[in-house]
Amino acid sequence: MPILDVICYPDAVLKAKCTPVGNIDDEIIDLASSMIDTMYNASGIGLAASQIGVSKNLLIIDLGAQIENGSAVTLINPEVTAVNNSEVLAEEGCLSIPGIYAKVVRQEAIEVKGFDIKEKEVTLELEGLLARAIQHEIDHFKGVLFWDHLGKVKINMLKQRFKKLQKEKRTELKKSRDLC
Repeated sequence: MPILDVICYPDAVLKAKCTPVGNIDDEIIDLASSMIDTMYNASGIGLAASQIGVSKNLLIIDLGAQIENGSAVTLINPEVTAVNNSEVLAEEGCLSIPGIYAKVVRQEAIEVKGFDIKEKEVTLELEGLLARAIQHEIDHFKGVLFWDHLGKVKINMLKQRFKKLQKEKRTELKKSRDLC
């Protein structure tokens, strides 16, 4: 399947609310497959459909960190159904905001239910990094980025840092093109 472009901030699709997937058809199955390849190509552990420009409640998560011989799992219309009410502060980043990281408070352990591409209901009990990753990806469905959990001063500081990184990246790209 083709590698898709990951949409970066400040693209409006990242702030849009997503809609549930109605039918799990060949288009959704192909999209999920491309998202898996895209996530691995970008060295991510999770990817929401909105990050590739599709405003649907579809995410990919790599369970390999938790399950022996684990692999990427597609979750369609997932919902957090239980939390352990124990919060933890840890660093997060996002494929849509490359190079920016911040500490965000999330639930330490959750239960999430959704459907796989075969329309089978899936229930996952996750903790640590994987619980954090699922919460992060589900936030994308609501148009929420990880830095939206922070105070206004911190958000503005991170946005400025991101703009600076993007400007530096464009300058480097221009320099490399000039050398050719």
